[in-house]
Amino acid sequence: MKMALKNTRAGNYPEWYQNVVSEADMAENSSSPGCMVIKPWGYGIWERIRDVFDEKIKSTDHENCYFPMFIPLSFFQKEAEHVDGFAKEMAVVTHSRLSMKDGKLVPDSELDEPLIVRPTSEAIIADSFSKWVKSYRDLPVLVAKGSDGACTVTTTMMIAHMAGIQVFATGGIGGVHRGAETTMDISADLEELGQTPVMVVCAGAKSILDLGLTLEYLETKGVPVIGYGTNELPAFYTRKSGFGVDYELDTPEELAAAFHAERELGMKNGMLVTNPIPEKYSMDHKVIDKAIEQALAEAKAQGIHGKETTPFLLAKVKDLTGGDSLESNIQLVYNNAVLGAKTACALAALKG
Repeated sequence: MKMALKNTRAGNYPEWYQNVVSEADMAENSSSPGCMVIKPWGYGIWERIRDVFDEKIKSTDHENCYFPMFIPLSFFQKEAEHVDGFAKEMAVVTHSRLSMKDGKLVPDSELDEPLIVRPTSEAIIADSFSKWVKSYRDLPVLVAKGSDGACTVTTTMMIAHMAGIQVFATGGIGGVHRGAETTMDISADLEELGQTPVMVVCAGAKSILDLGLTLEYLETKGVPVIGYGTNELPAFYTRKSGFGVDYELDTPEELAAAFHAERELGMKNGMLVTNPIPEKYSMDHKVIDKAIEQALAEAKAQGIHGKETTPFLLAKVKDLTGGDSLESNIQLVYNNAVLGAKTACALAALKG
């Protein structure tokens, strides 16, 4: 005959929990120290919990992955420094095989570094992300340290996707730098657009770049380039570039419908929406081209390259245009934010 539980939740929560699990026949202690056998009734509950969470995760266009349970001691040390009292109850693997000695199996081949058995580890996840997303190499370290950092388009796309945000607006994207045929200086923004399903609303690629090669790179990555109300690629500071876009769409609803269709088709790439700077803030292309050429010449003379190139060129162009380029930059961001917000609302309406 079953009796009432001998402990109450309020009186002794740990023992009450153990009693509930035991009396409900969900699990029992195992002959392996520190382990339990999850019985069919308990495993059925776990499957239901897993299925509910899995459905919610996949409904946001996220995917599952599996990380190791064996964590190098050096990785775990990073976490132990932030979690007091956590490292005491851990199984530790010190050898990689068993050998027969005097008729008995004994551990053999000691590992160079012990492995900690743990179901999850932020450190091992961060290590994998740092390999997958090389263009935002600082992100794992900054997150782990709780530090601040400014995000590029690449990093923002990744974080937006992780958070379930499908549309975001920026000023302009990076691209293929002039002279990239020898320097191989190509923005990671293009790679991210080819592999992360987020719509990026911008004023085109920055005009300091090689726009023709940037479009070719995006085509190779399968990224549709949409012109909002235009069939010509905007060139950041100016409304025209001389290069065409893949498609012209004229309303936020059309943009949302195209992006929604891309998601329904299961495509993994992003979508680039190029929104021309408002006419009143557009700069004379002859003035901006002259400033860019002078800035490029100074960058080459000073040996500036890599990630320092874009900030240097933008600052130099601002100086050469008497600050006019900065005002244009601010206004085009406002313009893109408005379009991005309207498109996001239209997309939400499509999803019901």
